[in-house]
Amino acid sequence: MAHAMGMSQTAVSRIWRAFGLQPHRQETFKLSSDPLFVEKVRDIVGLYLAPPLKAMVLCVDEKSQIQALDRTQSILPLAPGIPERRTHDYLRHGTTTLFAALDIATGVVIGELHQRHRSSEFLKFLRTIEANVPSDLDIHLVMDNYGTHKTPTIKYWFARHPRFHVHFTPTSASWLNQVERWFATLTEKQIRRGTHRSTRELEQAIKDYLEFHNADPKPFV
Repeated sequence: MAHAMGMSQTAVSRIWRAFGLQPHRQETFKLSSDPLFVEKVRDIVGLYLAPPLKAMVLCVDEKSQIQALDRTQSILPLAPGIPERRTHDYLRHGTTTLFAALDIATGVVIGELHQRHRSSEFLKFLRTIEANVPSDLDIHLVMDNYGTHKTPTIKYWFARHPRFHVHFTPTSASWLNQVERWFATLTEKQIRRGTHRSTRELEQAIKDYLEFHNADPKPFV
């Protein structure tokens, strides 16, 4: 750029700093094309701000393909002036899927691990939710439009359980689902820095975090 403009590199850098320009940076975006975007957002945000009486609002989703990763060499622990160091490469030892339902009022998370994330596993999780919610409460589920959430089997199950009410997030807007934020926290605090030599170790780490979180849950604000 400096050569094309007939200016020195120093002059270009000085102009960039003066005007706060950072042309090397990039960001991504995705706009929802859902024709009912506004209506769905109002519906879900309304649930968050004013939950129905005698009802529990649960944000439901699955975190699939969680990899059990083991570094090729042992981690070097931190030392004075030296950060913890780990190899850039790793060994894969399989995957697991976490189904989770976040209670927006208390922050408690109902979690269940499965090897796959088909509608049959989702149906098992729905039964787990039903068993963990008092029978005198309605259940409002905030979910995305993933195919396993809308199969004929799942629709039939919902039809037979009228206390369940489903609220779908708009297309390309699963960020509205609060459990996505909880998944990010799980990754940051437990999975990313962990070393797991088997899916059993990974699943135990996830269970430990669930127990730790639910011992002192806090809802998102």
